[in-house]
Amino acid sequence: MHPRSLTPAVRGMLWMAAAGLVFTILNTILKRLSQDLDPMLIGVLRYSMGALVILPPALRLGFRALWSRAPKLQFARGVLHTCGIMLWLAAIPTVTLAELTAIGFSGPIFTCLGAVLFLGERMTGARWASVIIGFLGVLLVVVPVTGAGFAGVSKGTLLTLASVPVFAASFLVAKVLTRHDRPEVMVLWQHLWTAGLLMPFALAAWSPPEAWHWGVFVASGFLGAGGHYCMTRAFRTADIAAVQPVKFLELIWATLLGFVVFGNLPTAATVLGGVVILATTLWLARRESRAVARAGG
Repeated sequence: MHPRSLTPAVRGMLWMAAAGLVFTILNTILKRLSQDLDPMLIGVLRYSMGALVILPPALRLGFRALWSRAPKLQFARGVLHTCGIMLWLAAIPTVTLAELTAIGFSGPIFTCLGAVLFLGERMTGARWASVIIGFLGVLLVVVPVTGAGFAGVSKGTLLTLASVPVFAASFLVAKVLTRHDRPEVMVLWQHLWTAGLLMPFALAAWSPPEAWHWGVFVASGFLGAGGHYCMTRAFRTADIAAVQPVKFLELIWATLLGFVVFGNLPTAATVLGGVVILATTLWLARRESRAVARAGG
């Protein structure tokens, strides 16, 4: 089937699924780097490299096209994303990749609510159901991890939880920006603002990276820019409320990557949760396709 024959909602979901896969690989790399370097330094170099990667395709639009049509919104998104990244980077050395991924799955709840309250998007029953059921699938994974109750919640877990609504706010601003700027311009300015705002914190804890670190940072730049580009295309193609539930597929990517890289076999709860999440996502894609077909017919 040709991509253009797919409905906008399904194409947006495919873009978001690609973004989730790329970000899961990136998170694994950053988790490894956090064992050697200060988290704020990692953030600056990761976003600086990402800016260098996205600059050539952005320049193809012309030098004048690089200037945003909504600079205040770009700055607002930069501040929000920087705050979220600071919380997330502070947490990453102390939480596992599975915890990091699972906690991040609460993001679609905040994003979908924000899309309804602030962007006026229509939240259908199917979209609500996919978010709620998908989140229940996540709980199948999270509950065994946090079985000790609130007393067993670590500082890293709390920091990760705090970053989720901040990232959700950044994604909502990104959705609005798709009405003004092209994806390349959005990703470029996001990387520039985040790297610049993180710079004072990184300089305070500067330590020179080793040679192999620089190679990893170059790879992370490509991954980060690619992931944000895919996510921006998803927001540009379909309603943010329609594509957010696809983020739950990241649990599957994290499980597979954890097995391939670290040899960690998924638990029965992880497998069951992944099946629930995958089934919910495919069900929503089918519902969105049928809804558009009926509207067009």
